Amino acid sequence: MTSVRPASAPASRRSSPPESRFRIATRRRLGRDWRLAALFLAPTAVLVGGLVLVPIAWSVVTSTTERHGQQSVFVGLANYLALADDDQFHTGVVNSFVFTAYAEVFKAVLGLAAALLLHHRRRGRAVLAGLLLLPWVVPTVVTAFSWRSLLDPIFGSVNLLLTESGIGPLLVDAHLVDSWPAGWLSEASLAMPSVIMVNVWKGVPFFTVAFLAGLKAIPTDLYEAATVDGASPWRRFVHVTLPGLRHVITVTVTLSSIWTFNNFDLIWLLTQGGPGDATAPYVLVAYSKAILQLQYGAGAAVTLVMLPVIGSLVFVLVRLLRRDSGVAPPRRSRKPRPDRSARATRTVRTALPWVVAVVAAALLAWASPHIFWKAAVVLGVFLLVAAVVGRVVSALGARGRRRASSLVSGLASWVALAGLLLFVLAPLYWIVVTAFKSDGQIVMHDRDLWPTPWSLQQFTDLFATKPFGRWYLNTVLVSVASTVVALVCAALAGYALARLRFRGAQGFTVTVLVTYVMPGALLFIPLYQLLIGVRLTDSLWSLVVTYPTFTLPFATWLLAGYFASIPVELEEAALVDGCTRFQAFLRVMLPLAKPGLLAVALFTLTNAWNEFLFAFVFITKDEYKTLPVGMQSMITGDVVPQGQLAAASLLVSIPVVIMYAFGQRFLTEGLTAGAVKG
Repeated sequence: MTSVRPASAPASRRSSPPESRFRIATRRRLGRDWRLAALFLAPTAVLVGGLVLVPIAWSVVTSTTERHGQQSVFVGLANYLALADDDQFHTGVVNSFVFTAYAEVFKAVLGLAAALLLHHRRRGRAVLAGLLLLPWVVPTVVTAFSWRSLLDPIFGSVNLLLTESGIGPLLVDAHLVDSWPAGWLSEASLAMPSVIMVNVWKGVPFFTVAFLAGLKAIPTDLYEAATVDGASPWRRFVHVTLPGLRHVITVTVTLSSIWTFNNFDLIWLLTQGGPGDATAPYVLVAYSKAILQLQYGAGAAVTLVMLPVIGSLVFVLVRLLRRDSGVAPPRRSRKPRPDRSARATRTVRTALPWVVAVVAAALLAWASPHIFWKAAVVLGVFLLVAAVVGRVVSALGARGRRRASSLVSGLASWVALAGLLLFVLAPLYWIVVTAFKSDGQIVMHDRDLWPTPWSLQQFTDLFATKPFGRWYLNTVLVSVASTVVALVCAALAGYALARLRFRGAQGFTVTVLVTYVMPGALLFIPLYQLLIGVRLTDSLWSLVVTYPTFTLPFATWLLAGYFASIPVELEEAALVDGCTRFQAFLRVMLPLAKPGLLAVALFTLTNAWNEFLFAFVFITKDEYKTLPVGMQSMITGDVVPQGQLAAASLLVSIPVVIMYAFGQRFLTEGLTAGAVKG
C-alpha cells in the first residue's frame, strides 16, 4: 500500500488533462486576467480599430486611386506627385505652419502672463480663472460668429470704436494696416493675422489653466532660497519658474500645436479660407478636393503627406505623457562620461532650443514677411512694457522702498488683468447685448453697448424663420447618445488597463494615446466613404457612431488613471467577500470613480455639442443638422443675420456654461486624480 500511494501522485500529475496544461501555458503567456481583459477591451478596440485605425489604413489605399465617373482607378503615387506642382496645396501647407507658429507663440506668452498674474492673486483668483475660462468653454461656432460680427467692416464695433478713439488712423500711420476702415477678414494682408488673433483668444484659457497648475506644483522653498541668495524677480523667473514649467510648457504647446495645425472649423466659419486662399489651411484643401470635387484620392494624399509632421508631434507628446503616467521604459545604465563630453552635452542641450527658435523665426520671416514684423512689434511692445515694470519694481525694492514697489507691482497687475479681461470678455458681452437688440438698433448702431429698449425680437424670429428647435433637439440626441457610448466603453477599458493583468496593456495604452491626438483631418475622408457605403450619411446615426472617435481615447486614458488611484485594498476586500471581478467593478469601483465618470461625461458631452467638421461633412439635410452646422447655414452669401446669430449663440452657450459651472469641481478632481499631469 505504501509503495503504491507515493507513485500514484506523480502519475496523476503527469496524466493531467491537456486543457489544464493549455490554460496554464496561455495564462503565463497572455497574463492572469487575459480573458476578462479581452471582454472589457473589446468595445473600445472595435470602435477605435474600426473607426480610427482602419480608416487611416483605408485612406492610404484611397490615396493611390483616382475617380473616373463612378469607378476608382489605381494610379499609384500619381496623386502624391501631383502635389509637387499644386499651388493650392503649397499655399495650404504654408498657411497651416504660419497659423500654428504665430498662434502658439502668442498663446504661450499670454497664457504664461495670465497664469503668473492669477498665481500671485490671493483674493478672487477662482472667479477670475472662471471668467478667463469662458472662451475655451463656449462653442467654436459662437467664437467665430462673435468675432465675425465685431470685425465686420461696416456693422462691426471694432472699426467704430477705433475710429472714435483715434487709434484707427494711427494704425495706418504705423503701417500696421493699409487703409481705414480696415477689412479685417476681407483683406489678404489682414485676414491671417485676424484669424490668428481669434485662435489666440480661444486658446489662451487652456494655456492659462495648464500653466497655473504647473506653478502650483513648483516648491516654494526654491523661491525662498533664491530670494535669500539675493536673486531679483527676473532671475527667479528665469532660473526657478521657467525650469519648473519646462515640462508643462512642452506638453501644452505640443498638444495645442496638433490641434491648431489641423484646425478647420474656426477658419471655415470665419473666412472659408478667403480672401482667395489667404487663410486656407491644408485641411481645407483636402476638404475641397475630396468633398467638393469628389476626388477622394487627391484629398487623402493631401492629409497623408502631412502625416510625418503630425506623427513627430504625436511621438513627442506620447513620450512625455508616458513619462507622466509612469509607463516609460527604464533607461539602461550608462557609463559616466568624461567631463568634456558632459560639458559638450550640456552645451548642446542649452543651445538647441535657441537654434530651433532662430530657424523657426527665419522660416516665418521668409514665409510671411507681412505678418512677421507686425507680430514682432506687438510682441516686442508687450515684453518691453513687462521688462520696464519689472525693472522699476526691482529698483524700488533694492532701494528699500518696499511700499512703493508693492504699489507699482499691484497697480501694474491690475492694469494687466483689466486689459486681459477686456480682451476675453468683450466678444462675449457683444453677443449678449446684440441678442437683445432690435434689427433697427443693429443696422443704425444705436446704443451699441446697451440695448434701449431690450427686445426679444431676435429670439422670436429665430424660432419662427429657422428650424432652430429641430437643430437643438438633434444636438441633444447626438451628444447624449455618443456620450453614453463613450462612457460605457471607456469605463470598461479604463478598468481593464488599470486593474487587470494581461500582456499588451502598455501597448494598448500607447495606441489609445496615439489615436486621441490623431486629427479629424485624417479621418473625415475615409469615414465619409464608409458612411456612403453603408448609407448612413444624412442620418443622426452617422454622428452617433463617429463622434466617439475623438472622445473615447481620451476618456479611456483618463479613467484608467482614475481607477488606478483608487486603493486596491477596497476591491480585494470585495473579492474576499465573494464578489466576482465584474461585481466588484460594478459595486465598488464605479461608485468610487464617480468624479472621474462625471469628468468624462462633461468632456465628451461638450465635445459632441461643439463638433463641426464631421457634422458639416456627413449631414446636408436641414432636418438632421446640428446646432453648429445649422448656424453656419444661416449665412447666405454676404447676408449675415447678426441678431439671430447672436440669439442662437447665446442659446447654444448657456447649457455648456452651466455644465462647466456645476461640474468644474468634478472635472478638476477627475483630471488631477487621473493620469493627466502637467
